[in-house]
Amino acid sequence: MTIIAPSMLSADFGNLQEEIKEIELAGADFLHIDVMDGHFVPNISFGPMVYKPIRSKSNLVFDCHLMVEEPRKYIKDVVDAGADIITVHIESNDDVEEVVKEIQSYGIKGGVVLNPATPISAIESVLPIVDQVLVMSVVPGFGGQSFIDSSVDKIKELDDIRKASGYDYLIEVDGGINSETSKRCVEAGVDILVAGSYVFDSDNRKARIQSLAEKNNN
Repeated sequence: MTIIAPSMLSADFGNLQEEIKEIELAGADFLHIDVMDGHFVPNISFGPMVYKPIRSKSNLVFDCHLMVEEPRKYIKDVVDAGADIITVHIESNDDVEEVVKEIQSYGIKGGVVLNPATPISAIESVLPIVDQVLVMSVVPGFGGQSFIDSSVDKIKELDDIRKASGYDYLIEVDGGINSETSKRCVEAGVDILVAGSYVFDSDNRKARIQSLAEKNNN
C-alpha cells in the first residue's frame, strides 16, 4: 500500500492543529515535517517546538526531514519532540552513516535524503543500514515547484538495488507530487508520496488524499 504523507510546510500555520487533524481524518498516513536551518537551504521553516505540542493529539507518523548543514546538532531535540522517522541529507556536513546510527539508537527509524543533482552512488554505502531513502524531486527549500522527471529513474534504480541486495528500506519521493506524477513514481517502486501544495491548497483535501491512495494502490 502506498503511504500518503502531506507536507506540513504547506499547511496554514494559523490553524495548524486543525489542519493536521483534517488530513488525518481524510486518510493521510504520515505527516512530513521539513526542518530548515537557513544555511543548507536559504529558507528557515520551523523547529521541534512547533510540532511537539501536536504530537499527543495526532496518530500520524511524524516523518521529519532535516534540511540542515549539521543534522547531529538537532537529533535529540527532534526525537524528543516526537519524531518517528528522521531523514538527513547525504549532502550535509556530518558523517551520515554515524548520524543514521545515532537516530536508530533512540529506537526510531533513520534514513538518507539525496538532492536532484546527487547520484545514487553517493548513498550506496549507507543503503544497508537505512530504513528509508528520500528522493528529492524538486530542489529542496521551496514549495510549489515542478516535478523533475529524472527522479523517476532514481526511484527505479533504488528499487532495483533493494530487490537485488535484499534491503528493506522504504523509498519516499518529495516535490511536485500530484495525481499524474504520483502514478509514475509508484510504478517505479516508490512507497511513500509526500504531497504538499497538492493537498493543502485544495478545497477538498480528503478527495486529493484519497485520489492519491486509490490511483496508486490499484
